[in-house]
Amino acid sequence: MSELSENSSRATIIRRAWLDAFPIFLPAIPFAFIVGIAINESAMPRWVGIISSPVIWAGSAQFATITLAGSVSWFTLVLTGAIINTRHFMYSAAISPRFADQPRWFRWWAPYLLVDQVFAMMGRLPQLSGRSFRRYYLATGAFFFLGWHLFLTVGLVAGAAVPESWQLGAAPALMFAGLAVLGVTRRPAAVAVVVAAITCAATLGLPNRLGLLVGAFAGVFAAWLVERSEPTST
Repeated sequence: MSELSENSSRATIIRRAWLDAFPIFLPAIPFAFIVGIAINESAMPRWVGIISSPVIWAGSAQFATITLAGSVSWFTLVLTGAIINTRHFMYSAAISPRFADQPRWFRWWAPYLLVDQVFAMMGRLPQLSGRSFRRYYLATGAFFFLGWHLFLTVGLVAGAAVPESWQLGAAPALMFAGLAVLGVTRRPAAVAVVVAAITCAATLGLPNRLGLLVGAFAGVFAAWLVERSEPTST
C-alpha cells in the first residue's frame, strides 16, 4: 500500500483511513453491542441512554454511567465517567503538536472524535500533517462514530435475544486488548491499554461495574510510570 502524503487525493486518504480503521474497529463491535443491551436494561430512561452515546462518546464511560444509573447519585455518575476518561489527557498531550498548524475550527471540534482507536491510528502515520492529517483524522473519526452507533443500535434492537451464556460482560476488556494488539504503537499508551484490559478482565466480578473504573485507573497509572521512566530527549 502506498504511503500517504500532503499530495494524496481526498479519496485516497479517506479510503486508506477506512481500510486502516476496519481491523481496529473489530474488537469494539461486541462492546458497542453490549452497550446497546445495557441501555435497554438500565434504570436510566431509555431515551437518555440513547442520547448518552453521542454526548459522552466514550464507550467505557458511557457503559459505566448506564449500568450504574439507579444505584448511585448523579454526582457519582458524572464523577465516575470523568475519572474513567482521564486517559484522554494523555492522548491530548501526545497529539496536540499535530493540531498546531490546523485551522481554528478543526482545533475546536476535532478533539470530540479523539477516542482510543483514533489516537492509536494517528500514531501509525507520523508523516501526515496539514490537510492530509486533517482528512485522515476526520475520516477515521467518522468511521468509528458511525460504526459504533450502528452496532449499538443492533444491541438496542436485538439484545433481548442474546443468551446470558455469551458472557458479553467481557467486551470492554476485549476491546482494550484488541486495541493494544492492533493499533497502539507508543509505549506508554500501549502499556495503558494492556494494563487496563488485564485489570478489567480480572475485576469483572466487582459490583456496580467497578472493574471498568479500576481498569481505567490502573491503565493511566501504568502509563504515567512508563512515561516517567523513559529518558527525555535533549
